[in-house]
Amino acid sequence: MSFVLSEEQLGIQKTARDFARERLSIAALRRLRDAKDERGFEPAVWSELGDLGLGAVHLPEAWGGAGLGYAELGLVLGELGRNLAPTPLFGSLVLGAEVLRAASLTQPSLQALGERLASGETLLALAHEEQPRFAPFSVQARLERTPSGLRLSGEKALVIEGNVADQFLVVARSGGTEGARDGLSLVLVDAQAAGVARSRLSTVDSRNYARVRFSDVTLSEGALVGKLGEGAELLAPALDRATVALCAEMLGGALEVFERTVQYLKERHQFGVPIGSFQGLQHRAAALFCELELSKSVVMEALSAVDEGRDDVPLLASVAKARVSDTYLLAASEGVQMHGGVGVTDEYDIGLFYKRARVCELLFGDAAYHRARFAALSGF
Repeated sequence: MSFVLSEEQLGIQKTARDFARERLSIAALRRLRDAKDERGFEPAVWSELGDLGLGAVHLPEAWGGAGLGYAELGLVLGELGRNLAPTPLFGSLVLGAEVLRAASLTQPSLQALGERLASGETLLALAHEEQPRFAPFSVQARLERTPSGLRLSGEKALVIEGNVADQFLVVARSGGTEGARDGLSLVLVDAQAAGVARSRLSTVDSRNYARVRFSDVTLSEGALVGKLGEGAELLAPALDRATVALCAEMLGGALEVFERTVQYLKERHQFGVPIGSFQGLQHRAAALFCELELSKSVVMEALSAVDEGRDDVPLLASVAKARVSDTYLLAASEGVQMHGGVGVTDEYDIGLFYKRARVCELLFGDAAYHRARFAALSGF
């Protein structure tokens, strides 16, 4: 991926930036949080985002998407990350849609659902995590064949957009041993189906997550996505792509924190001079700038690898997540510290970025997880 954006990419970035600032500012997140809004996002604004073509910028034209790539999606997510924008874009149109897109190549029946996703008419949530820490193949939810079809039972601990999803794409074990890659299956489950119960989780970043329980949910054979017992072949690459997309959002948040902090260093006076004139703070800001530039390069390379269909996507996904997890948290921590006492008050937005950085750090594995994964993938 070139470090110089094309005119089309610059146009997408500007459109996303202007829309996020006007319609998805941090003030919008605060309104939803303070009102304890059950949906966690504004449907009218979500529709406007779709009308601009930003949500489905990476989805196939056959679904009604723009048919572009992750380079363009990264630009959109970066601008949303700068504003902590509360939308279901990542959960539904990235995480859920990635699995569905791969499966639709051999299952034409998924075309209609893909079109509804791209239009924003339907929200899809991937229900896969069960453990306190990210462990994609540690699945205890069970999928069994019965004389009448399929039966699903189990509980998912952290489902992104799970409280608003119309359908769940559930990862369940139909065979194999605990923690094994083999034996996982994927099924589509209507959120209103008998035996499905969900409860919204209250998290520090005020975003949409839910705990979902499936109690002997009866499904038809048509609910199966991909082949029985081979769901990991769809899940694993989708999680890598989603991880790269999340890194683009995190990078946007880290850049915004840095820019806000530098501006504060110029405006805040102590002892009659701007605090940005103090050498100690200058050194810390310079060190953070270097970390941000490294992170930017890694994320752009990972996005490029996804678009090119390269074999090193899993490796780069782990590199990007490890790097950006550290950088976002560092940027947010430095931002809070350089703001002084007011940095920890709710009045200032800087603390909201810190909370988001903490949650994003753990989503899809923290830095330690991905360094270990990188080592394993590299043969160590």
